[in-house]
Amino acid sequence: MRRAVPALRRVYSSYNLAAAHHARNLLEAAGIRAEVRNQYLSSAMGELPPAECQVEVWVLRDLEFEKANDILRGKSPSGPPWRCAGCGEICEPQFTQCWRCGATREV
Repeated sequence: MRRAVPALRRVYSSYNLAAAHHARNLLEAAGIRAEVRNQYLSSAMGELPPAECQVEVWVLRDLEFEKANDILRGKSPSGPPWRCAGCGEICEPQFTQCWRCGATREV
């Protein structure tokens, strides 16, 4: 049986290693699997073109690319408010955790 290779797409790039890891952390917190690439190429800058040495963040599933872009561009999720399964509190769609009891939003 042949295993499908995930469709990777670059969603972010920067010369700042900390900014790239922060972007990956934001995506991981939203449930989007991502990885940081080229994080050690800064030492090759000069031998390689600077644009080729940027740190990049790639999403592992093509279907999550648009959602990842929205998160990194600061667009708030739209949709109806949701009810917390833990305490019954009504929460706005941009939140993934209940402000009252701390329960994680069930998707």
